[in-house]
Amino acid sequence: MRYEMKPLFEERMRKLLPDEKDFEEFNKIVHERPLKFIRCNTLKMDCDELFSRLRKKWDVKQPFSEYPEILLIESELEPGELGNALEHLLGYYYVQEISSMMPILALRPERGDFVLDLTASPGSKTTQMAAMMNNEGTIIANDIKLDRIKILAANLERCGVMNTIATRNDGVGLCIRLAKAGFKFDKILLDAPCSGEGTLRSSPKTFKMWNIKMIRKFSGQQKKLLANALKCLKVGGSLVYSTCTHAPEENEGVVDFALKNFPVNVEKIKLPLICRKGIISWEGKRYGKDVERSCRIYPHDNDSEGFFVVKFKLMGEIEEEGK
Repeated sequence: MRYEMKPLFEERMRKLLPDEKDFEEFNKIVHERPLKFIRCNTLKMDCDELFSRLRKKWDVKQPFSEYPEILLIESELEPGELGNALEHLLGYYYVQEISSMMPILALRPERGDFVLDLTASPGSKTTQMAAMMNNEGTIIANDIKLDRIKILAANLERCGVMNTIATRNDGVGLCIRLAKAGFKFDKILLDAPCSGEGTLRSSPKTFKMWNIKMIRKFSGQQKKLLANALKCLKVGGSLVYSTCTHAPEENEGVVDFALKNFPVNVEKIKLPLICRKGIISWEGKRYGKDVERSCRIYPHDNDSEGFFVVKFKLMGEIEEEGK
């Protein structure tokens, strides 16, 4: 069944993509299945070795020389073939859409870092961080629902992740307790719950589920999560905020909120995908100039899903309320 955009969603996307050809390219690609990307898990397998192994049965490419762990499978596959392959079951690779890898490439966790992954399940980005850190340092991987924690734990085990502690907490409450206890992280990932407008290709039901009330609800939640996460960050530390939606209320609106209320800068990031600048005005609201340093990833620019990525640097201590 082919779903179509709801009228208000289409109206909003046309405002974001005012050029008719630009919008039509977007509208065309969101009705196509996404490409089949996987990420080599370097905790268990060398990238070139995995490439050689997989090319014996599939047409495989390494599209980015700087990131050999990113592999594109171009063969026609049976349903579930990627997930049922022996190499996947052994944890040699993780099935992960290309745009979903971008927040960690922006955050760049290193060996020995103390990292918080605030909304971690199912673990694609957590395992990506652990691999970049070579299982050194510590990751606190949090999620709120028990069933999601079970999935996270299973993926951590399959991928041989040993530097990660999984916790089950409300994100805001966890940050409040960590801040009061004096915990400060080198790096934080806030891959925030969102309206999912960027997932139309892999999840067509999003066309049907979309509504403006959901966007407004998520925007408030995202600001609370970000405000409290920043209180757990070391001065000079980095926080990457990301969503898989195009809605400015959940993206640039949240970035603008952070810039106006906390001592943060927006860092320039370089990613292997085409990134458009963040917008600085939306439905009568003006955002700060630095919001432009955000990265908008559109499906038709990259033959990918849609994503939004921004990297903050904390420039000074955040005063506790009441002090």
